[in-house]
Amino acid sequence: MRKTETSASRPTRLDRRLLAAVLSLTLAACGGLPPEEAGDDTLGTQEAPLSVRLRVMAANTTSGTLQSYDPGHGTRIFQGTRPDVVAIQEFNYGDNSASAIRGFVDTAFGTGFSYYREAGAQIPNGIISRYPIVASGEWDDTQVSNRDFAWARIDVPGPKDLWVISVHLLTTSSTVRNTEATNLVNFIKSNVPTTDYLVIAGDFNTSSRSESCFSTFSQVVSTASPYPADRNGNTNTNASRGSPYDHVLVDADLRAYQTSTVIGASSFAAGTVIDTRVYSPISEISPALAADSGATNMQHMAVIKDFLIPSDTTTASITVGSPNGGESWAAGSPQSISWTATGVTNVKLEYTLDGTTWSTITSSFSASTGFYGWTVPSTATTTAKVRVSDASNSAITDTSNANFSITTSGGGGGAAVVFINEILANEAGSDVNGEFVELVNSGGTAADLSGWTLLDGAGVRHTFASGTSLAAGKAIVVFGAAAGIPTGTVNAVASTTGGLTLGNSGDTVTLKNASGTTVDTTTYPSSLSGTDGVSMNRSPDATSGGTFVLHTTLSSAASSPGKRANGTAY
Repeated sequence: MRKTETSASRPTRLDRRLLAAVLSLTLAACGGLPPEEAGDDTLGTQEAPLSVRLRVMAANTTSGTLQSYDPGHGTRIFQGTRPDVVAIQEFNYGDNSASAIRGFVDTAFGTGFSYYREAGAQIPNGIISRYPIVASGEWDDTQVSNRDFAWARIDVPGPKDLWVISVHLLTTSSTVRNTEATNLVNFIKSNVPTTDYLVIAGDFNTSSRSESCFSTFSQVVSTASPYPADRNGNTNTNASRGSPYDHVLVDADLRAYQTSTVIGASSFAAGTVIDTRVYSPISEISPALAADSGATNMQHMAVIKDFLIPSDTTTASITVGSPNGGESWAAGSPQSISWTATGVTNVKLEYTLDGTTWSTITSSFSASTGFYGWTVPSTATTTAKVRVSDASNSAITDTSNANFSITTSGGGGGAAVVFINEILANEAGSDVNGEFVELVNSGGTAADLSGWTLLDGAGVRHTFASGTSLAAGKAIVVFGAAAGIPTGTVNAVASTTGGLTLGNSGDTVTLKNASGTTVDTTTYPSSLSGTDGVSMNRSPDATSGGTFVLHTTLSSAASSPGKRANGTAY
């Protein structure tokens, strides 16, 4: 097949260190920066030597019938275990366009993650990374026609780069797998500096750990025990849990830094195999569900190893992104607090309504997530701020640069912001009456929906009656027919045309105001509408700028008409 390479231009580590030294000497000679030029953003940073936890995963966790991540089971496992670097197999999602793959990575890992996916393969290998991928490509696997060896060079913290090779060896025989291993080892010896870290990870399809390919791989990585195991001590990883198909193998330099994999209150000394059917408590890897690893055609179990690698002397910092001043948020509305963090594991989130008294939102939340879904307090104020701090070091902190406002419906707050939040195009069973579109108003005042229309690609499907109003922070749901409205659903109406007729293989849903101006529109692919009874929902939930994802990636429920994705009321 192909041998390709991409790379990013960057200064070498020596270049960076020389530059830092020159700047340091220059500042010393000049007596340093005057106070007014040094800047005042020093509270949120601290310089200290750090060890950085690096979580590496091998993942062939596709499910369903298309060797893809569309059904969402693998996505939830990624979200619940929070790996930093993943050697991923069968890297298919949606229509495999750049936007579809980017959306999958954003949902499963985060918007700051980089990825490489080999081109032109039926079931491509790839690498997904929290840290910058500075070079990537593929080496030819001569034994198989529908994938190659995908590789990436990653600029992890510290003085060394990390090379990750994502593999999916052939099932034919152990002899063929050893040929693949021999070819890969030759590529590694020719291309990977021995001074960098090395990981070979993925689906080896090995029936035992005594196969000859392990002896071959041991030329460049460690294949020795102890091996990752699940909650019950089982080290096997195929779907039936009878063979060790999947592996994370690292070189001696990186193995020296291996540490226990800690998830919640659980600790796995040699790393872990993620089988949600036996993981307990399952809440530790939420939103993963106990049934995910047993889903139809789930390929294998994911394998995780953790390492504490030495970092350069680094500045630990936190910067609040939103709300950062000037926003007007409706009381009771769902919003997202966002931030960026470096050298911080968990953050503490707080808010103030008067600039003096602070209330805790959460005392500890993963810093790498970068955002937190927050229900805005019900008290109107013009002097609100949020504060994000290192959960283990309160000196590393940042606060909104200026006040933001919280408005109530009677307080003359910001304008209404109405958008499409959830769509169920593929109803459970064959009752098309159950199709629905949920609208949310995240603005500060009520929206008059009189005469507004809801359309699909074929035409108008619903016209809102005169006098219809959507309060700030609330939702309204349009169903195909009254018979499809579940008992207890709040603020739901039936389509005025007798049906929504949304396409299961893709469609466009548009909301227009009484003047015919488009208020919101979305075109969805079959990957979001191909599963019976599972809706598509904004992520983050109830956020106008959020992307649509399968509802099952956000919660255990298949849909949540008239409620937030987590089941709570608007």
